[in-house]
Amino acid sequence: MKVPTTGECLLKKIRYLLAALVFASTAGLVACSKSDNNANVASGGTANSASPGAKLTGSIRVDGSSTVTPLIALAAEDFQAKNSGVTVTVGTSGTGGGFEKFCNGEIDIAMASRPIKEKEVDACKSKNIEPLELIVANDGLSVVINPQNDWVKCLTVKQLKAIWEPGSTVNNWNQVDPSFPDQPLKLFGPGSDSGTFDYFTKEINGEEGATRTDYNPTEDDNVTVSGVAGDKGALGYFGLSYLLENQGKVKGIAIDSGNGCIAPSTETVQSGQYKPLGRPLFIYLKPESAHRPEVKAFAEFYFDNQDAITKEARFVPLTKEQLAKADEELAKIKSQ
Repeated sequence: MKVPTTGECLLKKIRYLLAALVFASTAGLVACSKSDNNANVASGGTANSASPGAKLTGSIRVDGSSTVTPLIALAAEDFQAKNSGVTVTVGTSGTGGGFEKFCNGEIDIAMASRPIKEKEVDACKSKNIEPLELIVANDGLSVVINPQNDWVKCLTVKQLKAIWEPGSTVNNWNQVDPSFPDQPLKLFGPGSDSGTFDYFTKEINGEEGATRTDYNPTEDDNVTVSGVAGDKGALGYFGLSYLLENQGKVKGIAIDSGNGCIAPSTETVQSGQYKPLGRPLFIYLKPESAHRPEVKAFAEFYFDNQDAITKEARFVPLTKEQLAKADEELAKIKSQ
């Protein structure tokens, strides 16, 4: 047997060392690649499904319900922080105004505080737009009064109807209940383009759009906040999130629909106790827009983070059943 020389031994050691270095480098690259990918997922980064690893770019146009706006605006802000190549613009023209823009092809996503109406579906179909519906959160319409109002804790649906029904002449609190003081009643609420208006009038007055007209209408709920906050005898209504955001400026009251007074809250809305003013909130996507990677990514981002987003925006999170339904609809969008 030939005994290796000192030079041959040294050459063999060098070969082993080089092989070890190549293996270590390759393993390190694989580990770093996995680590980077995992870090992206953990940080909420959304992959471009059409081109894995590619940076998302483009713009997403959203408009509609003032009630849903704080929710989607927050989601848009968080999404853009992780996807700087995408611009999400969120406008507020009311549910009806949003659907009009949506069906005219002016926006990608419509925000709505009520389901889309048949006539709106027809308007969309006339432009070859088939709306894709997603429930994004729950909300309770809150009836609010001035903080100085110390005589009202709860109103019945019958009393609300007497105040708001078409032709109502109730203009003083003592007309609502003889035990209430002689205090002028000033009313504030959403305008006719609002889904909140549609929902409230249907549930309280029995017919969508049926209301007295001598009140202060607005598509901006912040105007209602200011109006109620500035008048001791004022009363208004809007989404629960605006009540929670403006504690101290306005005060919410309980509603009695026949089973006792129930105050609006996250718990009473999600449990279904807050009747008849608890409701789901929606967004609608155009199929054409849903084909685009940035729109798909935004929808996926919202539902991946919906619990945190709804809580931060002071809305009521989806129930398990609603979330399962949303997952089904989202799967259809992903397959577009």
